Amino acid sequence: MIIQPKVRGFICTNAHPQGCAANVHEQIDYIKSQPAITGGPKKVLVVGASTGYGLASRITAAFGCGASTLGVFFEKPPTEKRTASAGYYNAAAFEAEAHAAGLYARSINGDAFSDEVKARTIEMIREDLGEVDLVIYSLASPRRTDPKTGQLYSSVLKPIGKPYTSRNLNTDKLEIGDITLEPASEEEIASTVKVMGGEDWELWLRALSDAGVLSDNCKTVAYTYIGDKLTRSVYGDATIGKAKEDLDRAARTISASGEADAHVAVLKALVTQSSSAIPVMPLYISLAYKVMKEEGTHEGCIEQLYRLYTEGLYSDNPQLDSDNRYRMDEWELRRETQAKIEALWPQVNNENLFQLTDHRGYQADFLKLFGFGVDGVDYAADTSPLVPADFA
Repeated sequence: MIIQPKVRGFICTNAHPQGCAANVHEQIDYIKSQPAITGGPKKVLVVGASTGYGLASRITAAFGCGASTLGVFFEKPPTEKRTASAGYYNAAAFEAEAHAAGLYARSINGDAFSDEVKARTIEMIREDLGEVDLVIYSLASPRRTDPKTGQLYSSVLKPIGKPYTSRNLNTDKLEIGDITLEPASEEEIASTVKVMGGEDWELWLRALSDAGVLSDNCKTVAYTYIGDKLTRSVYGDATIGKAKEDLDRAARTISASGEADAHVAVLKALVTQSSSAIPVMPLYISLAYKVMKEEGTHEGCIEQLYRLYTEGLYSDNPQLDSDNRYRMDEWELRRETQAKIEALWPQVNNENLFQLTDHRGYQADFLKLFGFGVDGVDYAADTSPLVPADFA
């Protein structure tokens, strides 16, 4: 079939297998072009390993540290008539490249929130690795079923306390306009924390520790975004912010338990499958891209993760804030950078969108998430959606 992008709202409903593979290869090439990571991990578990920061975490561990990696994710396989999800193709491409380089790489495709997948993961670690010395928690999902009660929880992206009105970019229509978000109820806040907070991260570390598959010097990290004034009401001070605050609580609990040295890492705003769904963020990211590219400080997922390993996780002098979080967002939050973004914010309209922002860069990165617009790929060629993968 000829595979062209099918975009609906903030999601692309298909993916290109060769484009995804080329995207993975580009990230691997970047890591291989950098100095090897001194003192890095040797056996790594990545929960949420198939896209965005999780995928970049796995690539950095494998090709920057020579680590054996086990990835967990929930992705849709292909059929003869429908493509797989992008994460499926990403993971298949990563495993193929890792095996070609002589690296151990296995994956489990299933619901990471479930006890069953945790048990399968532990069994695979016991059989193949013995133990792990780094656990990356990069899970992003709109829903979670509590494994103990069976209750389904759904997250919401809403402000807290009062309605919030802000400028917004409709990425379907390429129109700038105001958007008003109604405040979340207490039940919605609690459900969002249940889905996106630190409880499942704690459950993973407890299960791994009880099973005896964590090394004595094991580290673990979960990812968050904080942002500044323009995004605070819809992110930091909103339901998603409450969930991310719960990650800080979980990090303290995990570290206090002795299961692992736990930290939250604050990463910069980028186009991911998660961020594209958050109101206000597409306009903000388009502006941040323009300003940071002009300043020479722009980074993608893979550049951020290489710095996290070298300047955070495996540095003798890690960049930690007062809440013990690794800070990789410092360039985005520079006072002069934010001042430029804030100055442009009220000026953007439908006519000057592509002059005052880097929305073209935003669009290109969005499509690249699904394997489209990658250099060297023939998108006019007849392509089979079927890609073999040996996921457990």
